[in-house]
Amino acid sequence: MARVFNWQIGREMSYWYPEARPKKQFAAIFDTNKCIACQTCTLACKTTWTSGRGQEYMLWNNVETKPYGFYPLGWDVRLMEKLGAQRWDGSRYEGRTLFEAAEAGERVLGWRPEEIDYAHPNVGEDDCTKTIDKGAHYHGFHEAWFYYLARICNHCTYPACLSSCPRASIYKRPEDGIVLIDQGRCRGYQECIKACPYKKTFFNPMTGTSEKCIACYPKIEQGLQPQCFVNCIGKIRMAGFISTPDQARPDNPIDYLVHIRKVALPLYPQLGLEPNVYYIPPRHVPRPYLAQMFGPGVDQAIAACNKSADDPDLSALLALFGSTEWVMPRWKRVGDTVMGLREDGRELVRVPVREPVWILKALDQARGVSRMNIT
Repeated sequence: MARVFNWQIGREMSYWYPEARPKKQFAAIFDTNKCIACQTCTLACKTTWTSGRGQEYMLWNNVETKPYGFYPLGWDVRLMEKLGAQRWDGSRYEGRTLFEAAEAGERVLGWRPEEIDYAHPNVGEDDCTKTIDKGAHYHGFHEAWFYYLARICNHCTYPACLSSCPRASIYKRPEDGIVLIDQGRCRGYQECIKACPYKKTFFNPMTGTSEKCIACYPKIEQGLQPQCFVNCIGKIRMAGFISTPDQARPDNPIDYLVHIRKVALPLYPQLGLEPNVYYIPPRHVPRPYLAQMFGPGVDQAIAACNKSADDPDLSALLALFGSTEWVMPRWKRVGDTVMGLREDGRELVRVPVREPVWILKALDQARGVSRMNIT
């Protein structure tokens, strides 16, 4: 096995192929505090990519209610049980990754779901962790909680699906780091399904090959964000490209939120895949649960978000989410306005940092009628 550097766990690790980062790496940020689980993103993906025969059960994009929601059933807790308790030392992960914990004869520690595990994609929806007893009230923290976790393929830097494929049919595009499956080479062994810890590869029984989220690469090639991004009602998503920490640029919105302000965190970084979808964690969830899911940077991320109203740059960049269908490689704030820019600096979109509020008089003098809603 090769030795590669994984900046998310702060150390070198074992991987089946030498480090080969693409020219640019596709990345995305989801703000969990805005998600309302309307599933518009899920349907946008379903009607675009997975409406064919053998794809009926496939949800390349899904939104699940944590802690009891799963698609497929138990996708994360079953793997965490197999991996066992591990340890972080500050920002350095001292435990074993999935590649380092692989059983004899296997390349990755994993498990393969059964068909029934995909049968209930909305299991646990809106289920909270406790009941609300009579007289219960909010007193500084939420005893009963849940939150929505939107998920797509993470287009990992070190994909488990790629490393496990005996046919070498899975590859990362060198121009943007998007992970794809060459279905001409795939023979349906389903090793990728067993290996992917996020369970974002799927088997099509009609074609006998595996399929997965392609990050809407035909749109990315045109400078457009994926379908699930542009259709998001809650404006929780932003797509772009991420640098390594040593090359982070403050005018790159993804770099700024991930590397500079550190408010967007990877999903289960301890697994070792260096996933490239990042989450602004929910503010109301118990920290130990979030630390297990997003790593040791949770406290810092939530503290920064809680102060975003008094942070002009952070609040400005958060206002850019969902403002345009174009990928915004650059951004800048000028006073109370924030702009998304092309790579060459040309303006793509301009929005106010704070939406204006107009308060009208209750009586419309010109029409002689009373307004029912004056804000």
